[in-house]
Parts: sequence; C-alpha cells; structure tokens
Amino acid sequence: MTVKEYNQAVDNYADAVYRFIRADLRDDARADDIVQDSFEKLWRHVAEIDFAVAKSWLFSTAYHTMIDIIRKEKRLSVVEDINDTDLLNDSQYSDLNEILHTALARLPENLRTAVLLRDYEGYSYREIGEITGLSEAAVKINIYRGRMALKNYIGKIETVI
Repeated sequence: MTVKEYNQAVDNYADAVYRFIRADLRDDARADDIVQDSFEKLWRHVAEIDFAVAKSWLFSTAYHTMIDIIRKEKRLSVVEDINDTDLLNDSQYSDLNEILHTALARLPENLRTAVLLRDYEGYSYREIGEITGLSEAAVKINIYRGRMALKNYIGKIETVI
C-alpha cells in the first residue's frame, strides 16, 4: 500500500470504524483511542497490506483491540446466559431511535457486534467471520439470536407507534 492509499483509507474508513466501535463501547474517548491504534498498526504494516483488504483489516484490528480492552476490564458477558425476560419491553415509547439503542445496549457483546456489522455496516457473513474470528455458521446464529432478541424487546409495532 502506498502513502496515498493509506491516506485514502483514513479518509474512507475512519468514520465507519469509529461508529462501529462507538456503538459497542458507548465511550467516545475509548473509541477514538481504538481507531487511532488501528490506523497506527496499519501504518506500521503499510508495506505488507494491500489497499483492497485495508477496510476489513481495519475493522478486524479495531474489533480485536476492543475485545482485548473489554477482557482487561472484565466486562465480557456470557452469551449463553441470555435472560429473555430482560429483553422484553412493556412500556410505550415514541422515539424509535431510543428504543433501538436501548435494545442494542441490552444485547450481549458478540450478538450486538454481529448485528451491527451485518445490518448497520452491511458486511457479508464471510466478512463478519473474518473480522470476529468466527465461522460463517456462528455468525449467522449470532445475527439470528440478536435479531430475535431485538424483536422480542421492541415487541409489536403498535407499542412503538
């Protein structure tokens, strides 16, 4: 990758990587740090990485850095212990954005990551698998479980309107 391509990668992908990390961490400063670290790592490996794979490399690096930070802080939740009653919404809201963000915040880390990468960033199952280190089958399962949890939380459309 050339310096020009690196600068183009910064221009094209910095905001998307930031949004992805920010959505998971909900902390602007840590998201900024992770994005900066990811681009620093890209710069250190600029001669080895082709521009065509720079986007997935950045997302993967940022994701793994975020997971390392979460593990260090011992905030990683267990996926198998999802309590569906915690994901049910009994009240009525008029702000769909607030409801969606609340529902996403209640999802376990790996389900939220899979749903955000697929539905928000538009990655394929294979690309999500490369970023997260999971098989395509595991990615599909996580997306399905995440979407079902969101559906159960949001409930009927009448509740939202």
